[in-house]
Amino acid sequence: MSENQISTTELTSQYIAQVTNDLERNSKEQERIATDIAALQEQLLALQHDHSVLVNMHQALGGASPVAGTSPAKPSVPSQSSAGTKRSKAATQVKEAKAVKPRKTAATGAKKTVAKKSETGGAAAKAPKTAAQPSLVDLIRGHLEAQNEPRSAAEITTALTTAHPDRTIKTTVVRTTLENLVARSSAHRNKQGSSVFYTAATDAAGAKAEPAAAGN
Repeated sequence: MSENQISTTELTSQYIAQVTNDLERNSKEQERIATDIAALQEQLLALQHDHSVLVNMHQALGGASPVAGTSPAKPSVPSQSSAGTKRSKAATQVKEAKAVKPRKTAATGAKKTVAKKSETGGAAAKAPKTAAQPSLVDLIRGHLEAQNEPRSAAEITTALTTAHPDRTIKTTVVRTTLENLVARSSAHRNKQGSSVFYTAATDAAGAKAEPAAAGN
């Protein structure tokens, strides 16, 4: 075999290898583009469906000029240029859909604001009830005035706890309050043995307290 024939054979082999590689790359590129086109077509159909729903909503709300949409295209083997056009249309429809969605968000925000105002108003309406509750001093003074006999701090605590189960009333606090009332001449203290009893500082209570003190 001559040198020319050998060179021609080697050159032909190189061309064949290069063309084979180009064919493989071309086939893979076609598969990739076809896959992209199929995905974009699905996205486009979904966007067109959403667009139809939004147009119906726009008309139902009394809109005069609903946003115009495009009919779904179903090419069997679309070219690369048509795929680029579909990408552009898909991007446009996404922007249109986003432009409509904030209306729902604004309405939802308005509902939340009204709900918060209602809750705030309810809390404000309940506040006067809490503020209007009598103090422990008033409760103790009122209890003593309603009694015909002296009462100990423990007895007063039990009676007030039963009458006001929603409040936490401790005997030590009641005893301290009673002593403060005695110091202000708003109550009388009578000691019988190791026990201490209290009465309201009224004329009738004072009259009862004097014989009891004389008996002791």
